[in-house]
Amino acid sequence: MKNFISVNDVDDMNALVAKALAYKRNPFADRNLGADKRIGLLFLNPSLRTRLSTQVAAKNLGMEAIVFNVDKEGWALEFEEGAIMSGNTVEHVKDAAPILGQYFDILCIRTFPSLKNREDDYSELVMNSFLQFAGVPIISLESATLHPLQSLTDILTIKESWHSNSLWDEGTRKPKIVLTWAPHVKPLPQCVANSFAQWVNAWGEADFVITHPADYELSEAYTKGAIITTNQNEALKDADFVYVKNWSTYNDYGKIYSNDPAWMLTEEKLQLTNNAKVMHCLPVRRNVELSDEILDSENSLVTKQAGNRVWAAQAIISEILKG
Repeated sequence: MKNFISVNDVDDMNALVAKALAYKRNPFADRNLGADKRIGLLFLNPSLRTRLSTQVAAKNLGMEAIVFNVDKEGWALEFEEGAIMSGNTVEHVKDAAPILGQYFDILCIRTFPSLKNREDDYSELVMNSFLQFAGVPIISLESATLHPLQSLTDILTIKESWHSNSLWDEGTRKPKIVLTWAPHVKPLPQCVANSFAQWVNAWGEADFVITHPADYELSEAYTKGAIITTNQNEALKDADFVYVKNWSTYNDYGKIYSNDPAWMLTEEKLQLTNNAKVMHCLPVRRNVELSDEILDSENSLVTKQAGNRVWAAQAIISEILKG
């Protein structure tokens, strides 16, 4: 593996998941793999789980991890080619990235969409600039359109949880996975929803349904292959896993058209499912996106899901180091 930006960088998803779960059983199996190597974590926006889990994963492999919050501690970076830098930006990525490539063996980038201009955000200018100029492997810690480490975590959490079900072992049926939109107090990007859809579709080992209010369609580039409906109750019927996530509008980009609290997942709605396990990438707005009764119930996988972020990151770092 040369870089980790999307599911397209993965040759064998099940093998990668198996590797992550092996690290969960034995975190220090490759404790010297990254000896005398450095991994740089550059954050252009805040992070909690992604930052800490990647640091822990790197440490488990013997790497030194250095975190740099570009948005708070560094110069404002320019990314436009041919820019006349007479405004707020101080340093061009063409100058910064090659230097960072000399400091680190692997460079991790966390950026965020503006939600103002879809063409700009979906061009992935920031991530592509580091890919072009850094000269070392790049790991996405979330980009303007995707969150691949989260999605790898989600797949391994689903496989880990479903594996105890005898139906999985016998191969008599696939799990039904539902991605459902949830209300939120502000517009959020499509990154997690895009990425989850991309990974589940690429995995191909589940019946996959996406449900959202009218006008909240995601890009077909990520959802093709899923069943899509605006009837949440219909979507939830007989679900084995329900992934709850808010996202803003894609077509009329970055807007909130509806914030209907009726879309919040509750215990009553969960009765429509096959006693489904509930997932969320966190942070979560309690009693807005998800009710307390769900989050604090035995159906909630959010704590296990967040814990698994370490093993997903460790598997990716290991693949790049070995590659």
